[in-house]
Amino acid sequence: MQNIAIIGASSGIGLKLANILSNEHKIYAFSRERGNLPDSDNIIWQELDIAGELDFKGIPEKIDGLVYCPGSINLKPVRGLKPDQVRQDFELNALSAFRVVQALYKPLKASESASVVMFSTVAVTQGMPYHASVAMAKGAVEGLVRSLAAELAPTIRVNAIAPSLTDTPLAERLLGTDERREAAAGKHPLKRVGQPEDIARMAKFLLGEESSWITGQILHVDGGMSSIRTG
Repeated sequence: MQNIAIIGASSGIGLKLANILSNEHKIYAFSRERGNLPDSDNIIWQELDIAGELDFKGIPEKIDGLVYCPGSINLKPVRGLKPDQVRQDFELNALSAFRVVQALYKPLKASESASVVMFSTVAVTQGMPYHASVAMAKGAVEGLVRSLAAELAPTIRVNAIAPSLTDTPLAERLLGTDERREAAAGKHPLKRVGQPEDIARMAKFLLGEESSWITGQILHVDGGMSSIRTG
């Protein structure tokens, strides 16, 4: 049984991943609220506001996996974006991910083979309108992933998943009607939006022994949007 820390584990992809992994591993779940996290001997929840002081008192001396899930979908035309909004997106997506890795560096190093998983977005490579703020922030995440993977090898692997639109509470505004959901699905070659389990299963793979020769990679789980066109 491994020790896995999940930051942002109370909803969406983080919640789905906690549920999947808790059957086999000890999960240290951090979020502002417990949300829908189930009562389980293998899930230890601790309140954490990622924008504040990082308090990981409940973390064990060794952790084998770290998943940083917090993110934003701040879609606005560039003429309407405020610098403070861009700064907040950067701090949530990139700077806080860096701070968490820095704070948990010692327990990660204590593992014989640790894995860190972060999240980017398909918008980094696809140049989508109204995505300037989130694409900049997630672009920084991709740079962080590659830099950390080089610095922390061979004992700590670092990778990221770059999803397209996924049906989580964060995307509720974009998928709030049948018409919006159908339109979003139609933009993907596989003709559906992502589900949390689609992304969680890839995160589980990256945390496990099956991916032990993979580091510094941005894996696109996006219904084909980043690489193929069908129309």
